[in-house]
Amino acid sequence: MAEGWPEGPINYVIPFGYGGESGITARLQLPVFKSLTGYDLVIAHKPGGGGAVVWSELNDMPSDGSTIVGINLPHIIIQPARGAGYKTEDIAAVYLFHYTPNAVIVAEDSPYQTLADLIKDAKSRPKELQFSGSGKGTANHLAQVRFDKTAGIETKYWGFKGTGESIAALLSGKVDAAWGYTTVAMKYKDDVRVLGVAMEKRHPNIPDAPTFREIGIDMNDGAYRGIAVPGNTPEKTRQDISDLFAKLNQDPNYVGRKEALGFVPLDVPYADLPAFMAKRTKEYRDLARRAGLIR
Repeated sequence: MAEGWPEGPINYVIPFGYGGESGITARLQLPVFKSLTGYDLVIAHKPGGGGAVVWSELNDMPSDGSTIVGINLPHIIIQPARGAGYKTEDIAAVYLFHYTPNAVIVAEDSPYQTLADLIKDAKSRPKELQFSGSGKGTANHLAQVRFDKTAGIETKYWGFKGTGESIAALLSGKVDAAWGYTTVAMKYKDDVRVLGVAMEKRHPNIPDAPTFREIGIDMNDGAYRGIAVPGNTPEKTRQDISDLFAKLNQDPNYVGRKEALGFVPLDVPYADLPAFMAKRTKEYRDLARRAGLIR
């Protein structure tokens, strides 16, 4: 048990609906948290505005360590730049525990057998090849912008309300390919083929999918997830929370279950977050400007 924290059950607010990656992760964390502390994580879903509703209310929540909130990047960087009711610096992040790498996904019967096939076709018909993805200003959207720039192509991006709608558009033939995550590839593995993943190494559960860097595309990113606390939460409590989640993040069973779903473990503790956030903020805002999402 972490000394001084927690002192009882912890309210864990997930700013999205049921069934998404953030909620799935929280439920995987729950039994490990209980075994480490003896206390429960009380998970509450409060969707709205792609997370913006909860993040706008974060600093009005109890700051005594009894409440933690799920966060996502690039959401908490791009939303404020587009006029959301909070600022990125308002979010007191304390730990990032994994990311879901971006992936180019096509239907199983797609004529594209490799990412090189897709790039070649995109070069032959500029602005005609169409990608689906989840939302605008999201990791999927920014991945498309970065991919086009790096590969020297121009494609169209259609942002849908969620992954389900994006994949439905792909499987019905409305788009040529989809931007998704390794988690999406695992979920729809019988219906899709993964042409590339934005990772340092191939994902152990998608071994046939090359990394982008293997084929000369310098991309290693995706959607990052972690936790934040209200801004008035004491420094010691922030550090205690970070330390405990770092310990939780090493649990072998928890790591194995996440990897089986397509998540990639990550360990960014409280002390390292300022540098991590600064780097990502510059990258994401540059891409968002290129996409015409912000000025």
